Amino acid sequence: VSVMLQLPLVVTTQVDLVLVLVSLLAFWTRLSRLSSPNAVVFDEVYYGQFVSLYMKRVFFIDDSGPPLGHMIMALGAYLGEFDGNFVWNRIGAEYPSSVSVWSLRLLPAVCGALCVPLVYLLTLELKFCHLSALGASALLLLENSLIVQSRFMLLESLLIFFVLVALLSYLKFHNHPNSWFRYCWLLLSGASCAAAVGVKYMGVFSYLLLVGVASLHTWNLIGDRTLSVCVQCVCRAVCLLVVPVLLYVFWFYLHLTLLHRSGPHDQLMSSAFQASLEGGLSRITQGQPLDVSYGSQVTLRSSASQPIPCWLHSHKANYPIRYENGRGSSHQQQVTCYPFKDVNNWWIIKDAGRQELVVSSPPRPVRHGDVIQLVHGMTSRFLNSHDVAAPMSPHSQEVSGYIDFNVSMAAQNLWRVDISNREAESESWKTIMSEVRLVHVNTSAVLKLSGVSLPDWGFRQLEVVAEKLFKAHSSSLGWTVEEHRYGTSQEQKEREAELHSPTHIDVDRKMSFWAKFLELQWKMLTVKQEDSEHKYSSSPLEWITMETNIAYWLHSSTNAQIHLIGNPVSWGVAHLSLLAYQLLAAVYLLRRRRGLKDLPDGVWAQFVCLGCVCVGGWLVNFVPFLLMEKTLFLYHYLPALCYLHLLSPALLEHTHTHLHARTLYPVLHRSTHQLSASQLQALKWRDSWDILYRRR
Repeated sequence: VSVMLQLPLVVTTQVDLVLVLVSLLAFWTRLSRLSSPNAVVFDEVYYGQFVSLYMKRVFFIDDSGPPLGHMIMALGAYLGEFDGNFVWNRIGAEYPSSVSVWSLRLLPAVCGALCVPLVYLLTLELKFCHLSALGASALLLLENSLIVQSRFMLLESLLIFFVLVALLSYLKFHNHPNSWFRYCWLLLSGASCAAAVGVKYMGVFSYLLLVGVASLHTWNLIGDRTLSVCVQCVCRAVCLLVVPVLLYVFWFYLHLTLLHRSGPHDQLMSSAFQASLEGGLSRITQGQPLDVSYGSQVTLRSSASQPIPCWLHSHKANYPIRYENGRGSSHQQQVTCYPFKDVNNWWIIKDAGRQELVVSSPPRPVRHGDVIQLVHGMTSRFLNSHDVAAPMSPHSQEVSGYIDFNVSMAAQNLWRVDISNREAESESWKTIMSEVRLVHVNTSAVLKLSGVSLPDWGFRQLEVVAEKLFKAHSSSLGWTVEEHRYGTSQEQKEREAELHSPTHIDVDRKMSFWAKFLELQWKMLTVKQEDSEHKYSSSPLEWITMETNIAYWLHSSTNAQIHLIGNPVSWGVAHLSLLAYQLLAAVYLLRRRRGLKDLPDGVWAQFVCLGCVCVGGWLVNFVPFLLMEKTLFLYHYLPALCYLHLLSPALLEHTHTHLHARTLYPVLHRSTHQLSASQLQALKWRDSWDILYRRR
């Protein structure tokens, strides 16, 4: 005991002063004067809207990516006591004194600053020297495009931060095979991968790279009989596959838990999703009957009406006797899909064998397979279809409100209820929850929204047709009961008054998290906003040659401005290093193929690892953009660029150590003072750069 408790107790530690220095410089370049300019800069106008919605707990959907990045920025806003009451309507709008601009930009700036020491440590884990680590961190430290992107409320610095943490953690795990603590690094790597994907889907590229490297390492372990291969594989699978998936789901759980109020993006979601939010549709549908019964009064929303919702509709107007192309119609009452709430959207579910249009006591629910009639509430016309060509889709059947003109055109108004998401064959038709297909009994055609707008005679409303099931796309066939009440008035006049004043019955109805999660995922992947050409959009090849820049902000009265633009020296070095590595790797491989090993096995493994991480990282973060048809900007290239900045000093060390070449150091320059018009003109090194000038 006396040996174990010898005094004094001494703790010895080592501090890398170079690491401390580059870290301090990184925080200085990213955080100094963070509130300047005190105005909305470029995409802050876009992301700021989501931050405001988080502060107000209002639901939204960003079809460009997952919610974690927005939540991190919202955390900064919360720490600055931002209440969300700022209108993000234009770039350059001045922030009021009540908005803490510093806190809004704080967390992206902190993550951007931390990227510098992370690159330093990552270079060391790749088994290169401290001088190479200093070079890599200096390239990131002085890269003006990364500085600009980090200093504002934007997502790229968050994405790069989590990607670097994931890579560093995995390499620490791989490089320390004899420590059980290394599994903490593996767990951190998996969590960081989930965070990277949760910030932007671009994070998937680096995640797949890391999983590929880990798979290769695991394959090499299988031949080692001294290890428990099963345990090794399970640990890697749990940390790098299971944990990221669980955390990815958790980001959405937080997102949906925080945003519980109705908002401007509700219409993108299903009726069930909308009804689960406070306000909006839930105020209309609160207390509605759950089971659709004979005599129910309903509005039917098309599942295909995205992103703008529309409801089955009819009105006192008939199809023209003849269309402009000479084809004839039934001249019966028009049936359309109308994208606004309207009393003419109400329909009554009628039992084909009875005359009553009211709900009996007790109510008789409509079940899967039942044959019904649909009566238009305001005009009492039956929903009908027949072998007459639809007005805009002549290969489909016309759908009408039946009028008997005594012209030997009998009513064909029977429809079979097909609940497509049923769990049992006898399942009843549920309000909001059930998605049904209405199959025309006489022709076996299915009621569907064609999506084509009718001409002026149809008031530009959307065409509804009946189409054979084998022709129709399944996603366009579904209908959902959104508003619902039990009808009590048999007479037409009383029923019209009833349609204007709905009644409610208390029913508790909720939507599960998993149902909301899956629907939100589907909407994010399928409901895309139309891409439009942007003044500062660019192609991937322009990123490499620096043919493009982005003007982020221009002062309202002077020439002061902020641009996202690359450092020509460091970008040139980065791309030359990429080319040099590929040429050198080709030479090494050809010589090794002929039995000439220029490098010891350990150095060769180090060289290959460098290529897998840096060249592989550049490829997976650049090549996919060549295949994309979306609007792209220069900042999409920044994750790929970071891999090249990591490559350059390491490759210089390799060539110096093993090929005895001279080491080159890039010279970087940064200027922050206000410039005159002539000075700005002098900085326009390329004719394609768009530098803004203030007119006097």
